[in-house]
Amino acid sequence: MQRRDFLSSALALAAASTLPAARAEVISGGQPWEPGKANVPSLPAPRQGGLAFFTQAEFDAAGALADRLIPADALSIGGKEAGCAVFIDRQLAGDYGKGATLYRLGRFVKGTPEQGTQSPLTPADRWRQGLAALDNHCHKTFSTAYAQLDGARQDDLLRQMESGKLALELGPDLEVKELFEQILANVREGFFADPLYGGNKGMASWKMIGFPGARYDFRDVIAKKGQKLSIIPTSLIDNTL
Repeated sequence: MQRRDFLSSALALAAASTLPAARAEVISGGQPWEPGKANVPSLPAPRQGGLAFFTQAEFDAAGALADRLIPADALSIGGKEAGCAVFIDRQLAGDYGKGATLYRLGRFVKGTPEQGTQSPLTPADRWRQGLAALDNHCHKTFSTAYAQLDGARQDDLLRQMESGKLALELGPDLEVKELFEQILANVREGFFADPLYGGNKGMASWKMIGFPGARYDFRDVIAKKGQKLSIIPTSLIDNTL
């Protein structure tokens, strides 16, 4: 580079540095995006009783489902007592329930199981449609809600859902097996997530599997190889007090 060219470049950079900074625009919201618009999400107002998404009937059904998928035994409490329905209620009221990170503009073509769910529905949509269809089926067949059935019948319905054989009146974008997988995944998450999010009451699942929880580090136990540590789990709740 010639000296004159170098000086010209330096002057140009100096001039650019004196220009006012461009205003950055923050785009927020979830899917589906609307071109040219900033969609600011708003959470629904909590329902009476402290529920953020579920109705009371939906909450009861979710608790019953959690208790059949993770029944209480000698090792731990069940899914209902662990607060799985509380966890799911809070998740469905937020960005996860709205499918904020999911592509939902279409076109949707059913793919292989490895490709995951291809659907315009959000997790909240699947839960709402699914619980309504399940309770409708139970009222027609047994004259009562799913939450009021005995454990054996509840288990039988779950097995039929898992195999895709239960004839529920669902919309065209939801299959019964997909509904079961959605329910199972969220119940598991509620049972093993940090208690900060509403489930895993008393860190029951962590104590059951020996998970130490949300600790800062493990420098004090790294050298104790082969020893039984008996570490008391720690929740994020403990770290925010």
